[in-house]
Amino acid sequence: MSETLLADAPAQVLPSVAPPAAPGRSLSELKRRVTLLLPAVREGAEARERDRVLPQAQVRSLVAAGLLTLRIPVRDGGPGGSVRDLIELVIDIAAADSNVAQALRPGFLFVEGLLAGPDEAARQLWWPRCLRGDFIANAGWEIGGPSGAVTTQLRREGDHFRVTGSKYYSTGGLYADWISTVAVDEQGQPVRFVLPRDRAGLELLDDFDAMGQRLTASGTTHLSDVLVHEADIVPNPTGGLAEGVRTVVTPLAQLFLGAVLAGIARNELRDAVAFAQQHARPIKHSSASRSVDDPYVELSVGEISARALGAEAVVLRAAERIDAAWGADLDQDAIVHASIDVAQAQYLASESALKAAELLFEVGGASTTWRRHNLDRHWRNARTVSNHNPRLWKAAVVGAWHLKDVPPPASGLF
Repeated sequence: MSETLLADAPAQVLPSVAPPAAPGRSLSELKRRVTLLLPAVREGAEARERDRVLPQAQVRSLVAAGLLTLRIPVRDGGPGGSVRDLIELVIDIAAADSNVAQALRPGFLFVEGLLAGPDEAARQLWWPRCLRGDFIANAGWEIGGPSGAVTTQLRREGDHFRVTGSKYYSTGGLYADWISTVAVDEQGQPVRFVLPRDRAGLELLDDFDAMGQRLTASGTTHLSDVLVHEADIVPNPTGGLAEGVRTVVTPLAQLFLGAVLAGIARNELRDAVAFAQQHARPIKHSSASRSVDDPYVELSVGEISARALGAEAVVLRAAERIDAAWGADLDQDAIVHASIDVAQAQYLASESALKAAELLFEVGGASTTWRRHNLDRHWRNARTVSNHNPRLWKAAVVGAWHLKDVPPPASGLF
């Protein structure tokens, strides 16, 4: 489906909130505004996912509330939130609609890259745009070659550039004001730049074909001889670090996925309780007259609850480890320890969300599989998020760390 076809979708009205964060606006006020929007984000999520209706209004309402400014320092007009503050809100949003949470990931990571980088001029350019409510999405990965390879070409043309190529997994693109992407120049060096989404020759497609997280707008971005100005280039967006030197942005990027999984697990608990209370009937030979009194329904809901709590706990613990790395002035050892904790949190959050999604079907009979309930979306969404990086690699890397003091690969996935 092309972007133009999506314009015919019915408009949705969400509760009004205060305008984006003004200079000095507090973290507590930002959290309050976001919390007010969560019921509207949650409402109709299962139907949107079933009928493939992009949550345009939900995403834009959160951006307009200033959500993406959370980590901008107070001295620069932002709330100055911690990584834990960020991850707590991501879990809350993912518990309402995991598609919305993941669609926002590039915007948060763009801000985080500017925070970790040395380029003050880039920060001064982009902070005002973020504070006024702009959303920067990404168009990074390509297919058809080695994983991580970039074939999109950037060539100089006088005092500007032209870029041609195609990108996949362009998370959040259809919701965004700006698209951040990367190409290789004539010397084969990667160059990152940010384009307004209406730049001529930039085409965004809603063709994401995964079984889950189908509303993250993670489809294709085509770049056809697109004009790139010098001012569009964002030098060293994640710190400009030397090859093999770690950036604190990477574990946060991975932990964000763990937070989405923790939110899915919490949502699974909510749906399990609601189904048992409102729809389920005890099986014929049950000792209970109501499903909520059936010991095996109680057991299933209790296990789902434990797994949801466990996923949230390990993810928040890892967030604190990233905050500690910031507190240690981004010492490399501190970043390695954060990466190890994040890998463990991802492994456990993935396992918890997937198992809880399976247990959800134990709270009722055949009716739990009805399409109108769309309960299978939880497993599909959790499986899709987990498949961003091989989960078994996470555990193996942690094992190598304990056994041989081998640090995680500096591959961008730890």
